[in-house]
Amino acid sequence: MPERFDVHDHRHALKLHKDTGQTQLWENKKGLDCPACDEPFADLLISEKRHNSFGPPDGRFCVVREEGRILVFTH
Repeated sequence: MPERFDVHDHRHALKLHKDTGQTQLWENKKGLDCPACDEPFADLLISEKRHNSFGPPDGRFCVVREEGRILVFTH
């Protein structure tokens, strides 16, 4: 099983923009690579909600599913 993406391990490179308790929005300030495609991502949305709805992205995005949460990386 792949390793979980731990924001605390990468906190030095991420800036938290929003935290609702079930969702978090982070900005990638230092060019961390996306675990899905191994290219730098712009933003990261983490959601623990069972149902999610997203507006249309401005570009390409990657999705990683982990136990109990979904991660959406925008590029």
